[in-house]
Amino acid sequence: MSETSVCPVCPHHCRLFEGSIGLCRARINRDGKIVGSNYGKLTSIALDPIEKKPLAFFHPGSMILSVGSYGCNLSCPFCQNYDIAAAGEQHFTDLRSVAPEKLLEIAKDTISEGNIGIAYTYNEALVGYEFVRDTAKLVHEAGMLNVLVTNGNACLPILEEILPYIDAMNIDLKCFTGEGYRKLGGDLDTVMDFIKASYQQSHVEITSLIVPGLNDSLDDMEKEAAWIASLDPDIPLHITRYFPRYKYREAPTDINLMKELKAVAGKYLNRVLLGNV
Repeated sequence: MSETSVCPVCPHHCRLFEGSIGLCRARINRDGKIVGSNYGKLTSIALDPIEKKPLAFFHPGSMILSVGSYGCNLSCPFCQNYDIAAAGEQHFTDLRSVAPEKLLEIAKDTISEGNIGIAYTYNEALVGYEFVRDTAKLVHEAGMLNVLVTNGNACLPILEEILPYIDAMNIDLKCFTGEGYRKLGGDLDTVMDFIKASYQQSHVEITSLIVPGLNDSLDDMEKEAAWIASLDPDIPLHITRYFPRYKYREAPTDINLMKELKAVAGKYLNRVLLGNV
């Protein structure tokens, strides 16, 4: 039996044989080293308003070139982008291979359209962190901006490789219980550590999609908001309404509950926004 290697990216720490692929569907053992199989392989590229990331307090009114690949290290049954996040390379016939240098050229070509940089988004960007790192470094050196949209379920040594080049992040805080994260295949402590480290060096906004039966408790929101405020009460929190998607068929989040959750969070945080309402 051939030897295995352990992936360092997230708490799963997948132990992979040569040629095998991790739970995220985007990391592979090649010659004894775990690398991103999705390096430079894009499923999506679009010029988006910065507010769609969502970032409400980072260069409002600007545009940003948004790129995504495939794969994710969580297994949320309500995933909004499951067609790329829950898929591996074999599911795509039209992947676009783009080197970091070429992506920077594309970003520069859209400056006239209001583009300020590149956002790594759509799927979980950090399952292919090497591409984020290499591209973000070039973008940073060119004087443009980097935005990371992530679930934060990644280990700190991986964050440390990219953080010097990241100007802003939106981090999904899926829920505020360990049990809830275990159901999704993640780890709450890892995400909290990720948020704490990111906030110290980057503009951070947090999103919580309110999913019935997972994180719609007022008590849990109070604990979440109090913890965020312990870092800084000015950290923006986006409380976003869930709609049925992928494998989850619960009714959309009640709007009155959304307003109650905002009021609870607002006792601790100065910038609470409702989304999808």
